Amino acid sequence: MRFRALTGTCLIALAAAPCTAQTYPVQPTRAVVGYAAGGGADGMIRAISNELAETLGQPIIIDNRPGGGTVIATKIVADAKPDGYTIYVADPAIYFNPFLLAKVPYDAVRDFAPIGPVSSSSTSMLVVHPSFPAKTVKELVTLARSQPGKLNYASGGNGTLPHVLTEMMKYEAKINLVHVPYKSTGLAVYAATSGEVPIAAGGLFAVKGLAESGKLRPLAIASNKRSPLMPQVPTFAEAGWPQIDGASYRGLLAPANTPREVILRLNAATNKVLGIPAVRTRFTETGSDVLPGTPEDYGKIIRAELDKWGKVIKAAGIKAE
Repeated sequence: MRFRALTGTCLIALAAAPCTAQTYPVQPTRAVVGYAAGGGADGMIRAISNELAETLGQPIIIDNRPGGGTVIATKIVADAKPDGYTIYVADPAIYFNPFLLAKVPYDAVRDFAPIGPVSSSSTSMLVVHPSFPAKTVKELVTLARSQPGKLNYASGGNGTLPHVLTEMMKYEAKINLVHVPYKSTGLAVYAATSGEVPIAAGGLFAVKGLAESGKLRPLAIASNKRSPLMPQVPTFAEAGWPQIDGASYRGLLAPANTPREVILRLNAATNKVLGIPAVRTRFTETGSDVLPGTPEDYGKIIRAELDKWGKVIKAAGIKAE
């Protein structure tokens, strides 16, 4: 009876103040995703949601809010009550948007409390048509320097990770490739298979089958290690360009001013789930690695990513479509 009374008191108190870590959570937690179901950030939270719900003792409700380049979803969480019952499933868009968009209605650092990192992946690849003369990144750079502004490359659109990564390569290698944006990564890589453009940047899963069938030649993957899904493809570091870092970090955020004890409860639960072998396998199968860590670890990642990508986006003059 005493436990029931305590729980009831906590539920009533939710209207005025968040519960302590000893009683949190007493209701479902909403995980807001800035995309429709399927793919990156959505796949990440679905990979851990059942085990996270079991660990917390309350359901995780996935709330897909696509639109505005994730701005809609991000703003929902920034404006939510800081009680731990609304969290954000963050991906590289939160690092890109402050520089891609003319105005963003939130501050990626000030308006959020990091819960912790969840995963890292580096699956963006640079591929070429099989007839393209360059067979390595170094050969591509040499060719591009001899023909400034004459070589085109395709991506799935302005501001996408493959686009920004290729601009990073241009910046570091001091070459001039012309960007040809397509409406999707699929269309971009197929344009390279047809010879419509000689070079394309896309995710591993978009190019894997085409590369294995000989319709595309992969030059490098933007990762700090080779992917077990395509182990024959060298990293940019192995190809001679260690500065080209394509790590993509995803994690969980809460609204600013969420109580510290609630943040630590969510962080501990997330790290516990990331240690489950079946969960690690799910991430590996999608080309990702689990990345347990503290709220402070994720805060450092966010600030470092804002700095890294901000320099590239500003230098390239990239603007969202």
